[in-house]
Amino acid sequence: MFLIVGLGNPEKQYEKTFHNLGFLAAGDVAARLNVKFKKRECEASVAEGYLNGEKIIVARPLTYMNASGRAVKQLAAKYKISPRELVVIYDDHDLPKGRVRVRPSGSAGTHNGMRSVIAELGYSDFARVRIGIRDDEVNIPLINYVLFEIGKEDYPLFIEACSNAAEAALCLARGEEIDRVMTKYNA
Repeated sequence: MFLIVGLGNPEKQYEKTFHNLGFLAAGDVAARLNVKFKKRECEASVAEGYLNGEKIIVARPLTYMNASGRAVKQLAAKYKISPRELVVIYDDHDLPKGRVRVRPSGSAGTHNGMRSVIAELGYSDFARVRIGIRDDEVNIPLINYVLFEIGKEDYPLFIEACSNAAEAALCLARGEEIDRVMTKYNA
């Protein structure tokens, strides 16, 4: 079993913001598995599918970004998910816009959603797929920037990044070694 979580905010007003890239990538994962988000459980919207005979849970926490850890903790407990069976996808201001970076573990950095996930789980040794959002030409406070709607000129770049993030997460769920996935996606 594998749990893939895309972080974001549940309301429509946040749908096309930088902070919802995890939600968008989780949607790509579900589409590739040919499943839909039909269930609500553990404070999350959930889709269930199979990949190579293994059950895959794809989740979008409904707790809002800064409390994402509550939903992740509940899902991990319910499905008895170990750290090696968890992947979290999220936006990251520490990376240039459109860049995808896979990591086997690490800190939350500047991301409050990841800070919540790590605090609730009590460990940080799970895979994460980060989607870069930093634009060096924009100079506004991070708390405001992450809630900006992605500009039309950049939207194709982020659609591609979400697609790559989804595929990276599925590679991990297939059992590919994380070093190999990192080599492929951390360009």
